[in-house]
Amino acid sequence: MAAEPKALIAGRIKASSRIAVTSHLRPDGDSLCTALALAGMGRLLGKDVAIINHDPTPLPFSGFPELAGVRIGQIKAADFDTVVLLECADVSRSGQEGLDGAFKINIDHHYSNTPYAEINWIDPEAPAVGEMVFDLSASLGVRPTPEIAECLYCAIASDTGSFQFSNTTSRALAAATELARLGASPNGVAEKLYYNNRPEKIQLLGRVLSTLTTNGKGTIAVISMFKRDTEALHLKEVDTEDMTTLARSIKGVEMVMFFKEMGPETFRVSLRSKGSANAARVAEHFGGGGHIHASGFTVYGPYDRLVREIPATVEALLDEDPQGSSGPAR
Repeated sequence: MAAEPKALIAGRIKASSRIAVTSHLRPDGDSLCTALALAGMGRLLGKDVAIINHDPTPLPFSGFPELAGVRIGQIKAADFDTVVLLECADVSRSGQEGLDGAFKINIDHHYSNTPYAEINWIDPEAPAVGEMVFDLSASLGVRPTPEIAECLYCAIASDTGSFQFSNTTSRALAAATELARLGASPNGVAEKLYYNNRPEKIQLLGRVLSTLTTNGKGTIAVISMFKRDTEALHLKEVDTEDMTTLARSIKGVEMVMFFKEMGPETFRVSLRSKGSANAARVAEHFGGGGHIHASGFTVYGPYDRLVREIPATVEALLDEDPQGSSGPAR
């Protein structure tokens, strides 16, 4: 019987001397904090581990001292024995080029992942890759230090919306409990994730929420953020997850669409859903992807047209097939 991916990954890491860990474009708390934990485990095993991402570290994680060592740029495959890709549906999702000759490990909890690596560990039932890597620690023979445990706890807390999203499963809670026993501070993680806002961020929140509209049924909420507002408030980067969370808290709303202006007539649309509303299926319709309850895509055109047409299409998709055909909600 073939060895399971987790055992194969542990064996490869133990056999490697130099390891690169990378995340998806626009990295999030799960991928960033999991990368930190994986690097820490590797170093406990005497490995030389580098975290190299294509995109800069976003708020609030850019303020974490432990993430200061993350390198931004391209991985030189010849410099490493193994490259670990976290939450990347394919290599292009990492933004890394020239990895064709590298030995790649693919760890992901998105069902839409297309196995592309020499070792693929894809578990759509996992609440976060942080939970998967915590599971991997036993196969590596590594007992997480309090610092590693806190990174993994932060990964899970971040991806579950502080244990509010639908991926807050028994697996998530069991892992979080054990990580707290190992020294992770739930309060310390909450302080770093949720209580570091600048006054300008709260002003921006007010501007974004002032754009709130809903469809006639009250099932879709739309909010928007424009470059003129971020520039006026001198915000070059901003964490927006709490904005969608607030909009999603409206009674009866099944899906939130957050239009973020990226450039002239270019908008990144973040989707957050609840219940049976399948955000992943909607995102895939527009050429994007992600989780069933957290996905996104990019659209081009005049804002006034997009903000009318895109929500109307989304409403039709939800009416046609609320759960979609992309897999079971979790």
